[in-house]
Amino acid sequence: MKAIKILLFLLIAVSCISNQEQLEKDETQLPKNVILMIGDGMGLTQIQAAMAANGNTLNIERFHTIGLSKTSSASSFITDSAAGATAFSIGEKTYNGAIGVNSDTIPVKTILEYAEDAGIATGLVSTSAITHATPAAFIAHQPSRKMAEEIAADFLKTDIDVFIGGGKDHFANRKDGFDLTDSLRQMGYHVSFELNDIENVKSGKLAGLLSPDGMPPFSKGRGDMLAPSAMKAIELLNQNKSGFFLMIEGSQIDWGGHANDPEYMVSELLDFDNTIGKVLDFAEKNGNTLVIIIADHETGGLTLPHGSDILGDSTSTHFSTTHHTAVMVPVFSKGPGENQFAGIYENNTLFDKMMYALGLTINN
Repeated sequence: MKAIKILLFLLIAVSCISNQEQLEKDETQLPKNVILMIGDGMGLTQIQAAMAANGNTLNIERFHTIGLSKTSSASSFITDSAAGATAFSIGEKTYNGAIGVNSDTIPVKTILEYAEDAGIATGLVSTSAITHATPAAFIAHQPSRKMAEEIAADFLKTDIDVFIGGGKDHFANRKDGFDLTDSLRQMGYHVSFELNDIENVKSGKLAGLLSPDGMPPFSKGRGDMLAPSAMKAIELLNQNKSGFFLMIEGSQIDWGGHANDPEYMVSELLDFDNTIGKVLDFAEKNGNTLVIIIADHETGGLTLPHGSDILGDSTSTHFSTTHHTAVMVPVFSKGPGENQFAGIYENNTLFDKMMYALGLTINN
């Protein structure tokens, strides 16, 4: 009996040492950079549809750590993009339509603002207007996502390093008559209205406003904008020795879902996946970058009832709604600290996981 007790003691001691070593190992494996990529409206079925349309393969398959996010907002079983992105950015569930505020409309500091205060470089890239719900939720504090001009003005209250998307009119052709692009230049930003100009920027701050409002669809004029914009943001942000936080949104997967248009939806998701591939190439070479892929919600209630000819057979896809649904959405992660993102959890928990990954605390 005494020998058994000694053996049990030794096993417990070894287990405690092993657990401590694992914690220390996890601590040393935290990333320097975090890239959050949001496929707006991207559920598992959207991913499967794009996979079927692309020879049964996607870059997203390069991820091996996978979780599930519960998407409901504080005001509804079915979230909108504003509440969904705000949950990611502030760590609290809030009402649909809220931008960087809690359920009482009180502004709450975002992860992007925490990163700025810690000397970490920050950026936003989107295929919608940069003032649209998802990117806005990381930088602005407004009671309604509809307040585009107020959201644009909030960009000037931060120290964000790079932002690229549409929405030029919300900065330059405003009801109040102010041209915020002049203010941005005075603050040291290179302000660009063309993708070619953006690609020539080699250092410093960058504000890319590539369309009057939302960007056109990939298949109707936007073309290869997302990947070059994302990689330019990474190039500029990576010059900061303290690391960076970057949010990249594939916005119009959602719009294809709302339109119940499989061709629109798939082309947007393939554009997003192409960008994922290039981001992963950077992260794998860098070795100190965590990449997270998530959706704010699923859009369209998509099912694939027949066959595999997603784009050629109208019966191969079926949408049950033109709105969002409440189903859980996938979370993919790759890089130092990726295991923190496995499992099933509420969408606002993503904030805590990213804050931990970046070594940030609420009081810093």
